[in-house]
Amino acid sequence: MTRMRTVAERAEQVLGTAVVSTSPVAGGDTCTSNRLRLSDGRSVLMKTRPNAPTGFFEAEARALRWLAEPAVVPVVEVLGVQADCLILAWVEPNRPGPEAATELGTGLARLHASGAPTFGADADGFIGSLPLPNRPADTWPEFFAVRRVLPYLRLAVDRGQISEADAAAVDGVVRRIVELAGPSEPPARIHGDLWSGNVVWNADRHAVLIDPSAYGGHRETDLAMLALFGIPQQGRIVAAYTEAFPLNDGWEERQPLHQLFPLLVHAALMGGRYGVLAGDAARKLL
Repeated sequence: MTRMRTVAERAEQVLGTAVVSTSPVAGGDTCTSNRLRLSDGRSVLMKTRPNAPTGFFEAEARALRWLAEPAVVPVVEVLGVQADCLILAWVEPNRPGPEAATELGTGLARLHASGAPTFGADADGFIGSLPLPNRPADTWPEFFAVRRVLPYLRLAVDRGQISEADAAAVDGVVRRIVELAGPSEPPARIHGDLWSGNVVWNADRHAVLIDPSAYGGHRETDLAMLALFGIPQQGRIVAAYTEAFPLNDGWEERQPLHQLFPLLVHAALMGGRYGVLAGDAARKLL
């Protein structure tokens, strides 16, 4: 009861609205989440994390607001953010339908097309519990190699979560990144952590984006992550996307390149077979 009161009291301080009930929300291994019912009838999601790194919740709020800025795809609304918590509008989950999948594909294409000032972002962020370096680079191959692949490759190596052979394969891809990257494109406004768990199909059967690690990147990165972990109605999503914003030839063959980043992050965080999968992805490109 003490914890529930603490969560409720903190939310009341941030929102200025009384909380009438709290209940834990399952899922997620980085933060503790609770659904709060407010006295004005709304439900909200409150995320907390003991000893959160400086700027942790502010980075997520900033990313959500940046994705919502073009108003082309539903993004969960930020209601309040402090150093120790983030409060979001509650999204009541539902099952995806074909029309919602088509809408998501089109919206994602429009989000990417809305662009970004540069490859990277004004401030660093987080991917899961790990820091995410975002210092801008002039080209996507440079940015992807130096800010996305190499930091997590080094971390996975340091933690003993990737073999010497698999690490060497990934390093080989980095050395050939310019020729493997495909045609150059301007920076896209991307979600940055777009797996199925970060897409919530709401009560109206619209897809709502949550938990981003957003930055100016390559649009194929978001699509490659959807393909890596799978998402319901994936074929419809991709078909609608390509109709709205055609992809360059060879994009499917380049998916292993873009998948190196999430695979190395998972290797660094969780170990298991992710280091092997990163090596396999690299060898497909070599």
